Amino acid sequence: MKLEEIKEKLAGSEYDFLRNNQHLGKNIILLGLGGSHAYGTETETSDLDVRGCALSSREEILCGENFEQVMDIPTDTTVYSFTKLIQLLTDCNPNTIEILGLRPDHYLYLSDIGRELLDNRKMFLSRKAINSFSGYATAQFRRLDNKSARLADQSVQEQHILNSIQMASESFREMYFQYPGDAVKLYIDKAVNNSLDTEIFMDISLKHYPLRDYKDMWNRMSDIVRDYAKVGKRNQNAISHNKLGKHMMHLIRLYIMCTDIPEKGEIITYREAEHDLLMSIRNGAFLDGNRQPTDEFFELVEDYKNRLDYAKKNTDLPEQPDYEAIREFTIYANGRAVNRDI
Repeated sequence: MKLEEIKEKLAGSEYDFLRNNQHLGKNIILLGLGGSHAYGTETETSDLDVRGCALSSREEILCGENFEQVMDIPTDTTVYSFTKLIQLLTDCNPNTIEILGLRPDHYLYLSDIGRELLDNRKMFLSRKAINSFSGYATAQFRRLDNKSARLADQSVQEQHILNSIQMASESFREMYFQYPGDAVKLYIDKAVNNSLDTEIFMDISLKHYPLRDYKDMWNRMSDIVRDYAKVGKRNQNAISHNKLGKHMMHLIRLYIMCTDIPEKGEIITYREAEHDLLMSIRNGAFLDGNRQPTDEFFELVEDYKNRLDYAKKNTDLPEQPDYEAIREFTIYANGRAVNRDI
């Protein structure tokens, strides 16, 4: 689908919610392509994904209210609240940080604040982004590596989930009310859930702790668990619907995008240079006669993993995102919303 056709489609009645929803309309600061169109790996049958961000209204900000996101399933559109998107970007969530690295003409709408968000995108980049991307990619790789029993690698994935949560929690003490180091303990043990081999357990000992801070921390941990669950469902669906090639392509794309962050200090969502390789993977070049990944594919994954490991060890990126800059931008954007200057 050409860009002109996409923009014409967005002007149609099925996207009226973008203009009429109480949280969207004039509050939208950014709309862009998502999925295969954003990566440059779409086919004639690829669905159109739209991702975006909207500021909370003046009334919501002043009353301490907030919405998380507006989702429209028929059009596969997700528009995050500004507060939610900033949280996800600060956590370097791979599913959302790619919205900061689209090709310029893949932004379907940008307000002044949206452009400023893109101009300041490097405040979110740190070694934390590398860990988030690589952990996400590794979990998918482990599922592909097991060609038969899907549950056999569940314990490995559970460890990746725990690692991701622990990496995200490194910033909790800077962002929330202080708590003793042993007050929140997460660990893996034999599962009580019959569908799992092992699972993450938690021991929590907090007294006189702000409920809203705890709720926010819990939501961040919950988002990570939910993201990994989505990965698992996509993998199983790919296997059952003979779409492993597409899944394998996105695994390699994740490693490539992740390597850009420490090597170039950039988020590059559209993969022009790697287009032919990615499409060959999608079209089954690395599937054997049984429609399973070949040894050559796993060697390719290992090559990209080694390149990422080298980049990670030699990067100049800071350990953490620029929390102060993120905070100042949040104040600035919300201030403009309160003053109805959007």
